[in-house]
Amino acid sequence: MTDSTIEALNRKLDRLIEAVARLAPPPVPETDLGGADCFVWQADPGFLEPVRKVNRVDIGLIRGVDRVRDILVDNTERFASGYAANNVLLWGARGMGKSSLVKAAHAAVNASAKLDLPLKLIEIHREDIDTLPKLMALLKAAPYRFILFCDDLSFDHDDTSYKSLKAALEGGVEGRPANVIFYATSNRRHLLPRDMIDNERSTAINPSEAAEEKVSLSDRFGLWLGFHKCSQDEYLDMIDGYVRHHRLAIDPETLRAEALEWATTRGSRSGRVAWQYTQDLAGRLGKSLQD
Repeated sequence: MTDSTIEALNRKLDRLIEAVARLAPPPVPETDLGGADCFVWQADPGFLEPVRKVNRVDIGLIRGVDRVRDILVDNTERFASGYAANNVLLWGARGMGKSSLVKAAHAAVNASAKLDLPLKLIEIHREDIDTLPKLMALLKAAPYRFILFCDDLSFDHDDTSYKSLKAALEGGVEGRPANVIFYATSNRRHLLPRDMIDNERSTAINPSEAAEEKVSLSDRFGLWLGFHKCSQDEYLDMIDGYVRHHRLAIDPETLRAEALEWATTRGSRSGRVAWQYTQDLAGRLGKSLQD
């Protein structure tokens, strides 16, 4: 065999090795739990991606939900301190600050400087709920305490992943790790469509048992915090808080008239609508909003 033949074979082997290497899955990045306070669970390949800049507002800017705010902060403080606490379902009207309150409560508890180790917030996407056991196995041996947070959690017809969530929260052989708690937001009180529950009831041999099977998921949450549509005064108070926080100069009467017109054109009053008006106002005034 000549040298040129050997060299040609070596080149082909090199290309073959490169092609096989490209087919292999990339190595799973190592998770540094001490590198950030917030993470996003990437179910495939299975690691926690740190979030350096969290999209959240100060808890003092969340208005109109004082009672549920205090309950959530108290539950979070107890859990972060190592005491007993409940899984929490924040349900109700859209745009009233459910997810914002979870992130704000997490930041407020960490800022209290009462903890030996910071509380960690991990967001898990709705479509990755069935990987909860894998995530909990990763967290249970860590020295930190974790809030697992799923925003806009709900289940549709023929979706059986809610059974994985039931087992992960309570009821599984191993159970939920002591250093993990689960917070979820939803527009649905029972996380499942009403017609889905009704259909199960109407077609089952024992209708009450079928309904209980569906409703039992929300029972895994020890705290149900309801969010309802805000009044006009609460809506204006939200806007006033945003305007003062971001130092936007506008006449109070003009602010009130514009804010009410904005809500009328949107057909609703909520914290989200108040924030959207504030962004519009800041843009028209040539101002950027503070972090």
